[in-house]
Amino acid sequence: MTLTIDRRTTKRLHRIEEHGVVTARVRPGHRAHLVDVSAAGALIETSYRLLPGASVELHLETESTHTRIRGRVLRCAVVRVRPSFVHYRGAIAFDRSLPWFVDDTNRVSGNHDLRTAHPHRALATPEVI
Repeated sequence: MTLTIDRRTTKRLHRIEEHGVVTARVRPGHRAHLVDVSAAGALIETSYRLLPGASVELHLETESTHTRIRGRVLRCAVVRVRPSFVHYRGAIAFDRSLPWFVDDTNRVSGNHDLRTAHPHRALATPEVI
């Protein structure tokens, strides 16, 4: 018997009714389907190839708000191949916690500020969430 350790520090939300995100895009505008999302990251499907280790920016929209959040691609795999397209599923760890998801004490669950994509690189552009 093999024990699997779950290293997740935040709850994953799968349905639109749970997370409220109606639109997701990978900059510069590639459509993405949100498989699940948490304060720490997201699992997405897209026709845009995601390179593990690369920095990405996600644009997320709910009915009432829009945000951009940077992250790092942890892994990516081909999930669907058709004659006219290829779909990828990629896991993205956010550089900072997504503020939409908070615990019962109104604090973002987990400590994710240490998960930066490039900790030694200076900020060159205006900061996004």
